[in-house]
Amino acid sequence: MYSISDYGGMMTDSVRSDAYAQALRQAITPDSVVLDLGTGTGIFAVLACRFGARHVYAVEPDNAILVAREVAKVNGYAERIEFIQDISTQVTLPERVDVIISDLRGALSLHGTHIPSIVDARHRFLAPGGLLIPQSDTLWVGLVNAPELYRRYETPWLSNKYELNMRPARDYVINTWKSGRVSAEQLLVTPKCWARIDYYAVEDSNFRAELTWTVTKAGTTHGLIIWFDSVMMEDIGFSNAPGSPNPCTVYGSAFFPLLEPLSLRAGDQVSVRLEVNLVGGVYLWRWQTSLSDQGYPDRERVSFRQSTFNSDPLSLARMHKGASNFVPELNEDGQIKQLALSLMDGHRSLEEISRRVAAQFPERYPNWEDALPRIGKFSGKYSQ
Repeated sequence: MYSISDYGGMMTDSVRSDAYAQALRQAITPDSVVLDLGTGTGIFAVLACRFGARHVYAVEPDNAILVAREVAKVNGYAERIEFIQDISTQVTLPERVDVIISDLRGALSLHGTHIPSIVDARHRFLAPGGLLIPQSDTLWVGLVNAPELYRRYETPWLSNKYELNMRPARDYVINTWKSGRVSAEQLLVTPKCWARIDYYAVEDSNFRAELTWTVTKAGTTHGLIIWFDSVMMEDIGFSNAPGSPNPCTVYGSAFFPLLEPLSLRAGDQVSVRLEVNLVGGVYLWRWQTSLSDQGYPDRERVSFRQSTFNSDPLSLARMHKGASNFVPELNEDGQIKQLALSLMDGHRSLEEISRRVAAQFPERYPNWEDALPRIGKFSGKYSQ
């Protein structure tokens, strides 16, 4: 979830905001019905009205939608915008829409349930011939010399004032990626397209491809840099490429470190198999890097296998709980949640439910007032 301040940062990123506004202005006609998917504080919904939209559906699960309502009111568009506080995949609309505008990305386009949400909205809400903003994102990959970014993975694990060997922690951290920027001069190879997301056609949230470079400039590579170019509408878009004169400040790029820095010689061949899979609403990244000597592409000099799965230390006991043959039994927290949800039948008040929970778990909740905050959280998340 984003804070209101975060939404302000998005709005003041003029490269991003201007591209969206220009595309929206071009897409809107006086008869347009618009869906603003993930409206946040409502800027796109309000702009759609300003540009002449007949009606706007603004969907947002976060409480930022309360601010969006006030923004619509003070700008005089409250009657033309219908605000819906919910997850878009659980929403139904009374009509098809002519335009769907959204920005559900993170540093990369592959973020959370971004793509599943777009696919669902496209199938259920977009009218035939309707428009999507953005239309596509293209993800690019390059090998980069980035000692400053790499040091973030090694400090404090390999160098600390206590002279402790913290290498085991470093081995987990090196399997994560972080946002970061590099200059065009830091690229050691010509970037290659890894994936193109056509939002009119995409169905699968998972992507994989193998990229191979023959090195022309010797140097040390510390990892991969990944960014995306976005097309809002024809001739309207932006790029986060290294060296871009007007990069977005919101998105940035992503740095994927290697297990160890690699010294490259002209003529060496580097292959990267990059794969990402959406698992339980979280993207699992894998990157396999191999380096072959000049003239001997079949002889690997180095091979690294990395995955964000390896960034999380998991005990055998915890992994066993996810096995298909494991027979689970609710712990006390699970029993409390189960009881509370079973009592939310549309007839009992939160006080009644809290009293029942406190009576059944007196050591946890000496009185019903102690149980009420937790029951209230359940209500906020699961009630309708």
